[in-house]
Amino acid sequence: MNDSKPSASDRIFLHRTLEATIRIGFLVIITVWCFKIVEPFITPIIWGVIIAIAAHPLYSRLRIALGERHKLAATAFTFIFLIILIFPTVLLTETLIDGLKMLAGKIRDGSLTIPPPPENLGNLMLIGEPLAKFWLLASENIHSALQQLTPVLKVIGSWLLSAATGAGIAILHFVAAIIIAGILLANSSGSNRTARAITHRLAGERGGDFADLAEATVRSVANGILGVAVIQSLLAGLGFMVAGVPAAGLWALLCLILSIAQIGTAPVLIPVIIYLFYTADTFTAVAFLIWCIPLSLLDNILKPILLGRGVKTPMAVIFIGAIGGLLSSGVIGLFIGAVILALGYDLFLLWLNTGSSSE
Repeated sequence: MNDSKPSASDRIFLHRTLEATIRIGFLVIITVWCFKIVEPFITPIIWGVIIAIAAHPLYSRLRIALGERHKLAATAFTFIFLIILIFPTVLLTETLIDGLKMLAGKIRDGSLTIPPPPENLGNLMLIGEPLAKFWLLASENIHSALQQLTPVLKVIGSWLLSAATGAGIAILHFVAAIIIAGILLANSSGSNRTARAITHRLAGERGGDFADLAEATVRSVANGILGVAVIQSLLAGLGFMVAGVPAAGLWALLCLILSIAQIGTAPVLIPVIIYLFYTADTFTAVAFLIWCIPLSLLDNILKPILLGRGVKTPMAVIFIGAIGGLLSSGVIGLFIGAVILALGYDLFLLWLNTGSSSE
């Protein structure tokens, strides 16, 4: 007959299994709890790391200029970047509010004039006739035209309110991210050792190479996508202000968003050009058109130069990763998607080469 009592080895196994289960469960609870506590700060921390990596070459020059005083250089870096963030934000907000006040005032006192539609507008397929009728109504009686648009304006108003709230939260995140970036740069040597220790722990001897790849990819995306988008939007905003376009800050912000999304500035520039040819003098309209032609082509020139610079990974891989990340995770996905796809591409090549060499 078999002994129904567990043997000593079974009791030891059950005891160890129970101990391991309790410890693993405790670690899972602590990890989840820590994540819940840190979750509100994850986005600013990730952005802080991205800003620190992208701006480290500039910080190094600033540190050398200040006599290798790390904390002073990091403090100066933080203040400079906060000014760069806050000044355009205030300028954009003031321009947007002034433009909306001016538009509302003209609508209220009836001084807003809209030219009649072009004669051939009605010949456009599908939308030509209703668009020409509405345009003609707006040119003759703006109040009646706005009454027809009341449901649409309510939806747009609620969307703008939600967008303004999101923009305010995003600005607070960026302020926190810049401060975090300054702290990381002040301790750049320690931060670098920590990052390399983590990658070495995850990938062994190749960890340092993967850390360098991630660093170079972040800088490549910052220069090739965000940098080009910022340059285009600033130049577009300058053109809007000089040409006297109402709500110039809003259109510059739309140019920035469309440039980051890789749509380009043309959807904003073309209507503004048409508007100026109808409302402004010929010289202003033609000058703005000449200004917009090289502006709209700027990304085709700078992006191939800056994107993928200093990275062995093909530019197409970085670009696809950035756009895929943007579509799935927003602006921060530009960097995360590019880094992940670049690392995956490098790991695939490593696996492929290892398999080939073992044959």
